[in-house]
Amino acid sequence: MARVCQITGKKTETGNKVSHANNKTLRKFYPNLFTKRFFLESQSLWVTLKVSARGIKTINKLGLEAALNDAHSKGHLTKIK
Repeated sequence: MARVCQITGKKTETGNKVSHANNKTLRKFYPNLFTKRFFLESQSLWVTLKVSARGIKTINKLGLEAALNDAHSKGHLTKIK
């Protein structure tokens, strides 16, 4: 899965780069992604996720297990062990 947050579902968006002369060319806006390891206490294992900064804040707020279940129900995360 390339450049997609596994918790929030954020992905690359497209837009225009606008020069001083007001010329418009297509460009991409990438999400702020990190590859981060989290410890899942209920199963005593480390989980590696590709998450955005907003996804890390969501995990801190809800807890890892609740965030994983929520992401799975929304279809952002395909596999839960």
